[in-house]
Amino acid sequence: MSALVIFDLDGTLIDSRRDLAESTNEMLASYGAAALPIDDVAAMVGEGAKVLVERALAAAGLDPGAGDALDRFRAIYDRRLFEHTRPYPGIDEVVRAAAAGAALAVLSNKPEAPSRRLLEGFDLLRWFRWVVGGDGPFPRKPDPAAVAYLMAQARAPAARTLVVGDSTIDVLTAQRAGVRMCVARYGFGRFDAQAMAAGTEV
Repeated sequence: MSALVIFDLDGTLIDSRRDLAESTNEMLASYGAAALPIDDVAAMVGEGAKVLVERALAAAGLDPGAGDALDRFRAIYDRRLFEHTRPYPGIDEVVRAAAAGAALAVLSNKPEAPSRRLLEGFDLLRWFRWVVGGDGPFPRKPDPAAVAYLMAQARAPAARTLVVGDSTIDVLTAQRAGVRMCVARYGFGRFDAQAMAAGTEV
């Protein structure tokens, strides 16, 4: 039987906290709004760019449905992608060791194109057979559909599949897929113990 390890990206493989926060604040500034604290923005990350932008707009007292806010954010973030973002210390060694015994995948709610750019830019892409972004054919995490797809591609049973991530979203994804979970507590993901216990959306 094959083994499969599925990694989250932001807050697990890479520390993108500052670039995401500064891109969000530049987007808010384009509407004349004040910047939000980096920790506040980091707590909004995890469910895709659309949700991040809506949460940031609401926190800044703006209309969460502002028409072109998502496009503004994406353009800004695309420009800032590598300003401060770096792999966490030791990640290259962790991924290399994992690849020796399992097929590897990245499953992120970030769109696939910037996910691949980041992985390639840090010479990590070569270790991953699959990269699934939040704009692909599957619902975003915590929906388990993408995990099921990756398990089928790798021919890996649930007992030999591991999700590695830093947030409640990742824990719920693993729970719903019926696979094991490794929590990256060094990341900036948000945890909601009550939601995890109930297996509900956050």
